[in-house]
Amino acid sequence: VLKSLPITDTISAVSCGVFGNIPVLDLDYAEDSKAEVDANFVMTGKGQIIEIQGTGEARPFSKDEFSALMQLAEKGIQELTALQQKAIG
Repeated sequence: VLKSLPITDTISAVSCGVFGNIPVLDLDYAEDSKAEVDANFVMTGKGQIIEIQGTGEARPFSKDEFSALMQLAEKGIQELTALQQKAIG
């Protein structure tokens, strides 16, 4: 029997994109299929980056747009981390 869970951190992944020139977190299919920019972020609950993938689907994107997507991703990861922490107690 484990006296404590051998979990040192959580891991979450989110999708972000630019749809209608607006950065969006967790695009639905309709948005994703027509997004100008598509990005996926995988991060730990402590905010460390595991993977980032971004593609200019319809056009190139700027550093400012990337920064906005990264901020949305961090927000989404924080929300998922809180749910995971609640689930494992």
